[in-house]
Amino acid sequence: MADASAARTKAVFEFKSATLPLVALILKTTDLGVLTTALDAQLADSPDFFEQEPVVIDLSQLPEDDTAAPLDFTVLRDLLARHQTQPIAVRGGNDAQNAAARAAGLSIAAMPVTPTPRAPAPPSAAPASEAPQIVREVQVPANGTLVIDRPLRSGQQVYARGGDVIVMAVVNFGAEVIADGNVHVYAPLRGKAIAGARGNTEARIFTTCMEAQLVAIAGIYRTSEIALPANLAGKAVQIHLDDKKILMEPIL
Repeated sequence: MADASAARTKAVFEFKSATLPLVALILKTTDLGVLTTALDAQLADSPDFFEQEPVVIDLSQLPEDDTAAPLDFTVLRDLLARHQTQPIAVRGGNDAQNAAARAAGLSIAAMPVTPTPRAPAPPSAAPASEAPQIVREVQVPANGTLVIDRPLRSGQQVYARGGDVIVMAVVNFGAEVIADGNVHVYAPLRGKAIAGARGNTEARIFTTCMEAQLVAIAGIYRTSEIALPANLAGKAVQIHLDDKKILMEPIL
């Protein structure tokens, strides 16, 4: 009888690990009024961008003087649900924040093994605002490719961890597209493109319309403060490294 019961149970369900796309909301403030205003402004043009995707609330970048402030996770969860997301977990919080998150029905997730890569900011860059950072983290197979077929708005970030990324729509100013491999943008590239995020110096960036705020490969970057020559600005361009220097060439 025990063997028969076990056989029936095995046929009904099975537990397996899964790799899923994940949106992380990286908070820069615990002021939910400020956060509401920022999210409403940032997502006004794309109310259905997330299509009920799971979201992890990342508290790791809260200012030190903000970490002790209470955070109403029930209100925060309802706010995110209004923007067509499904908050499921919190990461990077302290003990009090984790306890409050659990009380609101959220689980606690571990921080990524490797942090989300960030290109170094130029010395003249403006200080970071309190606006949240929206990161779409996708684990792709080795030598795999992630395809994004919708525009990336200011403040949104896509990171293809472990492979290449192809974006079929505009990358707006203030948006970031990141890959451990190559970055392809078959549309205007106006935000930031970061290839070889974990040190791959052979990675390249391709775009059909070069207007980028910043491009970087393996940590070496160039910003829009250096004007592009006429044969590159607004044109199809490939970008690669040559002896630790960023090279841009027209695609003819």
